[in-house]
Amino acid sequence: MEDKVVKTSKIAVTVGMNDNNLPVRMKWSAEDGDVKDSEASAMLLSIWDPKEKNTMKIDLWTKDMSVEEMKQFFHQTLLTLSDTFERATGETKITEDLRDYCYHFADKMKILPKE
Repeated sequence: MEDKVVKTSKIAVTVGMNDNNLPVRMKWSAEDGDVKDSEASAMLLSIWDPKEKNTMKIDLWTKDMSVEEMKQFFHQTLLTLSDTFERATGETKITEDLRDYCYHFADKMKILPKE
């Protein structure tokens, strides 16, 4: 039995592109999060298609996003994915391994906070 939809919410991403169709500006809005036209430099969107049993993806970043910012973005995204996977599955051992890898990633990318 399917749950009845009692409410909908909209999340929107607007991408401004140059003559070569490269993203130069991104803004996003989320009705329920009180976010309206907030600036963004990168996004990773993964949507699970239950019929195809496959992930549909959109990965975008603006041409002005620095390599250092991309390293931090990926590190933080990997950590967040670990937290999400643990909440969704209860798999703590593998998420500990993933967090260890995130530390290794940050160390290799030289983005660990200075002590």
